[in-house]
Amino acid sequence: MEPNADEREFYSSWALLIQIFLLIGTLWTSYYLHLKKIRVIHETVISIFAGMIVGLIIRLTPGSMIQDMVSFNYTYFFNVLLPPIILNSGYEMQKETFFRNFGTILLFAIVGTFMSTMVIGILVRILVLLGIDSLSLSLLDSIMFGSILSATDSVAVLTIFQTLKVDPNLYSIFFGETIMNDAVSIVFYETLKQYRDKEFHASNISEAILSFVIKFGTSLSIGVLVGLLFIYMLKYSQLGEYPSLESCIIALMAYSSYLLSNGLHSTGIVSLLFCGIILKHYAYDNMSLKTKRTTKYTFHVLAKLSENFIFIYLGLALFTKTDLEFKPFFVFFSATFICVGRYFAIFPLSFLMNVVARYRNGVDSIPREHSIILFWSVRGAVAFALSAGLKGSNANAMLTTILVVVVISVIVFGSTTNKMVEILNIQTNVDDEVHDDDSVNTVVTTKQQKHWFISFDGRYLKPFFTRQKEQQYVTPHDNWHNENDHNDHVEGFGLVIMNKSVNNIDENTEGEEDNQNKNSTDTCTKEDNQNKNNSDTCTNVEISDSKSDSDNHSSIDISSINSNND
Repeated sequence: MEPNADEREFYSSWALLIQIFLLIGTLWTSYYLHLKKIRVIHETVISIFAGMIVGLIIRLTPGSMIQDMVSFNYTYFFNVLLPPIILNSGYEMQKETFFRNFGTILLFAIVGTFMSTMVIGILVRILVLLGIDSLSLSLLDSIMFGSILSATDSVAVLTIFQTLKVDPNLYSIFFGETIMNDAVSIVFYETLKQYRDKEFHASNISEAILSFVIKFGTSLSIGVLVGLLFIYMLKYSQLGEYPSLESCIIALMAYSSYLLSNGLHSTGIVSLLFCGIILKHYAYDNMSLKTKRTTKYTFHVLAKLSENFIFIYLGLALFTKTDLEFKPFFVFFSATFICVGRYFAIFPLSFLMNVVARYRNGVDSIPREHSIILFWSVRGAVAFALSAGLKGSNANAMLTTILVVVVISVIVFGSTTNKMVEILNIQTNVDDEVHDDDSVNTVVTTKQQKHWFISFDGRYLKPFFTRQKEQQYVTPHDNWHNENDHNDHVEGFGLVIMNKSVNNIDENTEGEEDNQNKNSTDTCTKEDNQNKNNSDTCTNVEISDSKSDSDNHSSIDISSINSNND
């Protein structure tokens, strides 16, 4: 009997409450692990185990309404949970190191994923021909299965990298490869799915490759064009006067690129990733200070919640999904095959790149220890979500196998990454070479200036899409509140005060400060007794901003600012 609206609301409230409590418990556990500096167990592993325990309890409890509502929903995953993660990845990306290694990232993401897909697909097809676990998969099904299991997940490993502060080049390559790998795996899968109802022959490979290139290029173009269109609109608008509206529109424009791309049968992940990169590179300079702060932390918080929610979802799915079909030998060999496929995706390409690098520069571009860490990647929720599109008599068996392999890889590889970093003696506590901050100016090295696109971007694109420094909009709120709360420079409406805070004048501060924007500064300090603990400071500041017309001027007199320090 179909439940009525009241019953659905009742059970959905309980289902959502269970998931929120799981999320709160996971985050508190993560806090405790950080507090005690316990790095053996990652929060993604905690999320999966928490989901598994609660999922088992729900499975053993009479009634199926809550069980159905907490089961993995693929539409909800792709349209709600995944976009914040991708947007934050593009928005917070260290652009300099990412694009410096862009060729390496694309090689691993495209060629490496293709090699991994083919290796896993061929090995699975051999498994089918041997009759193990009574599998019945065609060559196309096997390759589609390989494309799904080639999708990696970066959450667990990248969190460890951030904590340890590994080499920025290693971080950017791993980050870029895993993000682009997900996009490429989805495009591979969607391309192969077109031939599901047709006979797939070797002659179709070139056609499939062309289809992949078109779909990937279209997705990238959609993200870039949507981002640039909004940036141009933002440049000539006064949205900065309304930071809350500005923040909302920025988030919605980025999300629209994802939905538009999916609606045009392209890949939303690619569109959203590059839309986020474009927004951070150009739109950031057109935003008000408050919007910069809001978007930065809002995107990060949403991504954090989504990441943990996804892994809880995976743990729940192990026991709440009722159509799972477990084949132990298929699971074991699939877990082995992903390691073999990953090996062929990383080490041969690393060897070829090192040969070229030695010929050009005399040094390896990908050290051996970096190659091993690149191999040490996990499979994530994208792989499990893609498995929903599998069809055929063995669809449930493949879905179950993918889910179990994902959970195993997260537990095994995610928990041992920190130890592998120690074993391989990978350098840690390395400061980033470039910090993407809120300033308009970006430090560009001489080597970067030689690149034609960097020069073209600085000379033409940046001035066209962004406000110049003197034109950037500053709200009244921004005049008195610094984004980092420790900047010494507060600007606004002709007034420049060089001070940390009007309320925090150091009792021992003496001297003179030069200020070109002031015509006169008179500072007087009175001290009653050097042996006393308290001192009274009196500061008189007179600021006047004179223009060419002597009749128009403004003056500000700030006097008698007293501070009593214990």
